[in-house]
Formats: sequence, C-alpha cells, structure tokens
Amino acid sequence: MDNERTASIRIGGDEYVLLLTTKATKEIAGRYGGLENLGDKLMKSKNVEMALSEIVWLITLLANQSTLVYNIKHKDAPKELLTEDEVEILTSPIDLAEYKEAIMNALYKGAKRNVLSEESPKNAVAP
Repeated sequence: MDNERTASIRIGGDEYVLLLTTKATKEIAGRYGGLENLGDKLMKSKNVEMALSEIVWLITLLANQSTLVYNIKHKDAPKELLTEDEVEILTSPIDLAEYKEAIMNALYKGAKRNVLSEESPKNAVAP
C-alpha cells in the first residue's frame, strides 16, 4: 500500500491501514456534503453518542478501503471487511480520540495535490 496516501491504527491488536479513496470521498460527500464539512460535523456534534458513531463510521470506512484494494488484487483470497460493531467493541473512547491524528493524516494525504507549474516565457529570466 502506498505510504504516501495512508495512515495506520491498531484495533484489537491488529493493524489497519486508513486510506482515502475516490469511493470513500463519495461516501463522505454523501453523508456530510464534502470533506470540508467533515470536521465541522464531528467537532460541533452536541450529542456524544452521535459523535462517537460518526467517528466509528469514518474509521470503518477508511480502514475498509485498504481491504477493498487488497480484495481487488487478491480475488482468490479476499479478507473480511471490518464492521462498525467490531470497531465499537474492540476500542474505547480514548482509542477513538487517539485515532483522530491518523484519520486526519489519511484524509490529508488522500486529498493533497502535487501542483507543478510550467515555466512561462513571460516569467522567464532574460539571459
């Protein structure tokens, strides 16, 4: 898996790779209206149960992307997807708070763009 696009967390003693894919971006957009609204939704939630549910959903979504990629490449030996119930049972609220940095890293790495500018003749330095 491309480390430039991922972040890792441990759930129940197993390592999971968080990955932002186009599919995950579409699901986040459908739920929140876009990546830019995600932080507001998670941070401004007044209901603790709702906030925890949203974080569990997001962790499950991002962790399953790397499994989906693996399954596409290994059709003969697919891995099971992580469920929200498993994330809830195998973690504590403290764990979820610690995953915040990994979630943000995966989102940032997945959404960043490398912009290269071409040298324009009008910007070129005369010899």
